[in-house]
Amino acid sequence: MLYVIDCTDKAGHLQTRLDNRDAHLSYLEGFARQLVMAGPFLSESGDMIGSMLIMEFDTLSDVEHFCAGDPYQLADLFSSVVIRPWRKTLPA
Repeated sequence: MLYVIDCTDKAGHLQTRLDNRDAHLSYLEGFARQLVMAGPFLSESGDMIGSMLIMEFDTLSDVEHFCAGDPYQLADLFSSVVIRPWRKTLPA
């Protein structure tokens, strides 16, 4: 099943994101088969303020396990993480 992972950074934590970005990207490489797409949310000025990932996992528990091991999560970057099952409809 596909899942959208919507992560919002804590205010004022851009440096935490930057300090952990390489480790985060390396972590994602280990899940290349599950990764559909990923990228940061941006502020109006272009600063990274969150993350959105679409990934394929068998269960919600698998997604939660993935999220728990993310270096961004381990660095306490996020104020919220919302996981939603998702179905691609368009384009067909």
